[in-house]
Amino acid sequence: MDELDIEAVADPDLRDPVLVEGLPGVGHVGKLAGEHLVEEKDSELVRRVYSEHFPPQVSVGDDGTTELVCAEIHAVELEDRDLLVLTGDHQASDGAGHYRVTDAFLDIADEFGVETIYALGGVPTGELMDEYAVLGAATDDEFVAELEDIGVEFREDEPAGGIVGTSGLLLGLGERRDFRATCLMGETSGYLVDPKSARAVLKVLEDVLEFEIDFESLEERADEMEDVANKIQEMENQQSGMPTDEDLRYIG
Repeated sequence: MDELDIEAVADPDLRDPVLVEGLPGVGHVGKLAGEHLVEEKDSELVRRVYSEHFPPQVSVGDDGTTELVCAEIHAVELEDRDLLVLTGDHQASDGAGHYRVTDAFLDIADEFGVETIYALGGVPTGELMDEYAVLGAATDDEFVAELEDIGVEFREDEPAGGIVGTSGLLLGLGERRDFRATCLMGETSGYLVDPKSARAVLKVLEDVLEFEIDFESLEERADEMEDVANKIQEMENQQSGMPTDEDLRYIG
């Protein structure tokens, strides 16, 4: 296999599309949000991206069949426009691979006429919480102002250490290729898969792109995680020695 292999599955005509990235990271916030969009809206798989920079493994389905690790891009139909939603179970496993794979994602976005990118992820707080703020970073001042108007918070020196992985490179490489890009990061403890944080990020995306989505299945997952969180909270009350903020580095 070549360093990159892009499989064209379908070539639909899209209306004013934007790219939404939801790959694994802290709290699986972006992954949960991206998969929820694909599952809840009318969607169509349009591209698979294979790469030697992904982990050397296959996934095994419920029926026992295997599939080589890849990233997928789905066309998702909204009321007035379409999305290209990037999902997958893995990011690249090395620095050079992150650059090459992200460039491939941007090539696909350019092919479909995308001008704006929304990377979704989580930012660790190191503690369990009840309220979830959404932090942002963007490629231009005008975009920052637009997102602040709908409640996205832009905090000095946060996330600490910047944004790494695909989310960061979609902004960095995207800006160099004249894409307008932002990263929306839901606060999350960093310890658990966090459906509540994913819901907070999706609510911001609802506002900025003016669509509606049902959250019932995501809320059911949140209820399941609530029991786990309560048990962890009990442990925190009984002992010290939890990881410090330095141990929780944000990865797109």
